[in-house]
Formats: sequence, structure tokens, C-alpha cells
Amino acid sequence: MKTLIELYDERPLDNVLATEMFRPEETVYICPPEVARDRKLTSVMRRYFKLRGCDTRLTFEPVSMLDEGRIEAKIRHVIDTREDCAIDISGGTDAALFAAGAVAGDSTPVITYSRGKNTFYEIKNAPFARNVPCTVRLDARACLMMAGGELLPGREDNALLRDRLEDIDRLFGVYSRHRRAWNDQIAYIQRISQSDDPDLLAEGACQGKANNRSVTLDGELLRELEENGLIRELRLDGERVSFRFADKTVRFWLRDMGSVLELQVYRACLEAGCFDDVILSAVVNWQDTDPLAQAVTNEIDVMCVRGVMPLFISCKTCEIKTEALNELAILRDRFGGKGSRAAIVTSASATRSRRVMLKRAAELNIEVIEWEDIALYHLISKLKRK
Repeated sequence: MKTLIELYDERPLDNVLATEMFRPEETVYICPPEVARDRKLTSVMRRYFKLRGCDTRLTFEPVSMLDEGRIEAKIRHVIDTREDCAIDISGGTDAALFAAGAVAGDSTPVITYSRGKNTFYEIKNAPFARNVPCTVRLDARACLMMAGGELLPGREDNALLRDRLEDIDRLFGVYSRHRRAWNDQIAYIQRISQSDDPDLLAEGACQGKANNRSVTLDGELLRELEENGLIRELRLDGERVSFRFADKTVRFWLRDMGSVLELQVYRACLEAGCFDDVILSAVVNWQDTDPLAQAVTNEIDVMCVRGVMPLFISCKTCEIKTEALNELAILRDRFGGKGSRAAIVTSASATRSRRVMLKRAAELNIEVIEWEDIALYHLISKLKRK
């Protein structure tokens, strides 16, 4: 096969996977006119294949995807003007699929892809795609780019985090014993420290306002942090407190309420051993590929990819609200599409509204992982499920 004819689909994976797998000389997209003239989108697709080391030439043929007759004529023209063509019917509208069926004569190969089995299949005259398992392995950046997004630097350096798994384990151990008071304690630590202090110092009164309430620093929590090497030089005299963070990374963790849960989920994803890529704090620019331009950005707490299927995870130390579920569903559908997973993890104690939230999560096909399953072994088991 030298030329692959793709029926353009709203699901990004269906537009790129066959090209990645079989590496034709040219991929011709039968696509809506607005796609063909969208220079930003076509540029992103070319950048995607360059990122993936695929030098296939891309051509975009505009046609109404609801006009079977015009689609058929367009496909026939491509077959007549190219060598060794094959048609991929994994995506496309009903009209496009009908047209492809009408065009495919005795000699034109037709292939498709099954998400459920992650396998390519020969529909006719395509022995090169006969029950061929998909061997493509994606990373987070590729998943976002194929859908027109751009992965931006997040709050954490993922390369360095892989060397801090023991620190993450110790931090989560302290959190597990103090989680009910954690948010207030972290809010107060924010008040008595600075994010850019070169001396890594935290000092102030033991009692004060945080989260719109009076908070007293928990001496036992601070001593556990010191025993675990997360803070040092702790001085606690009953009225005032001072200590130094172990380093800048730990300071960030202990000044951000949600970091501890995100780190635990990140660690579990790594130790699950089934993901090809794991990213903590995946910031995605999804309306403009220029990081300096003003655009809509969202942060995915943890994103991982297994083969060609991404998993989007949101982490909450408070009760889950409907808005959080809706946002996660939008991100999953926008950048993962059919077959991708979304999960939301909460360490908050259940409230009366939890039942309503669980119902809404089920409607959106979002997995909910509660505190009882956040221990590493249970969490890994939940994450490894397909």
C-alpha cells in the first residue's frame, strides 16, 4: 500500500492510527471543507506525524460528509490518480462508509480497526491488515496533539519525580494519619511560609486564621513530617513554630493541598507497570498551539496512556462536585474520545451528597475511587483495569 484513504472522523485516533501503523507514502483525508481549510488543524496533524517519526505526506480533500454521491466521486478520483490505494473505514460518517462500499471494487483493499480488540482487520483484499494487532504506543503529548492540543510544562518536573517515590510514600503515610485536618493545616503552613524564600523557612504563631476559620498547628503532624525527613529544624514552644522544608520540592508539596493525593495516584500509575507514559500535572493548551498566545488551558492532575488509550485522572481532597465531573468528561471526550477512560479520586469523607455524585459519575462513565481504595495495592488494582 502506497496511498491510504482515510474517512475523516471526529474521533482523533481514527484519523491517525492506520497511518502510524502501516506508514503509507501518502494519506488522503476525505474530510469536511472546514477541516481542509483549517490551517491550524492541518498543521497540527503534520506536526503530530513528524513527532511520531512518520514522514507520510498528508492531503486533505474537501467534501460534504453527508453527500454520498460527492464522497464516492472524490474517493474514485483519488484511486484513479494514485498508486496502490487502500481505504480505511474505521471512521467516517454513514454516508462516507456507504460511498466507500460503493467504490471498493474487486481490487481495492479495505481495512478497519477494532478498539475493543486493538487489532486491524481485513475487510477485503488487504492481507497486510489481516488480524494484525496494533503495536502503536502513544504518550500523553501525542494523545493531546492528535486532537489539536499542546502539552505545556506543568507544576512538577516528572523526570525528577521518578527519583522521589520514597519521599512520596512517606508524605502519603503522614497524610493518611492526618487527612481530616490536612487542608486546614496546609492552608496555615501557606500563611507562615513563602513560596520563593531561599532559606526554605516557615515561622509564625501556632494559631491563626486559615480557610476562614481559626486553625491551630498540629504538633504531632509536624513532628511526623520531621521524622520522615520532610521538614527539619522544627521548633515548637506552644505559641510559636518554626521549621525549614527539606527542599524546594517538598515545600511545594506542603504548600499545596492537593499535591499529596496527586502524588499518590502518580506513584500508583508508575508502579502499576502497565502504562507507556505517566504525567503528573498535564497542562493542555487546546485552542491554540502557540504556548505564548492567549488560549484555553486545562490541567489534568494525572494523565497516563496504555497503548493507544489515555486515562484522565482528577484528584480531590474535598468532596466531588458536579462541575468537576463535567470538566473531566469534557477533557476525556475532547482528547481521548471513545474507548478512553476517566477516573476521579477523592480522599474526602463521604457526605449525604455522595450518592448523587456517584449517580452523575456513572451517567458520564467516570470511575470514582474513594478513600477505601487509595492504599497503594488497591489503587494499582483499580488503575490496571481496562
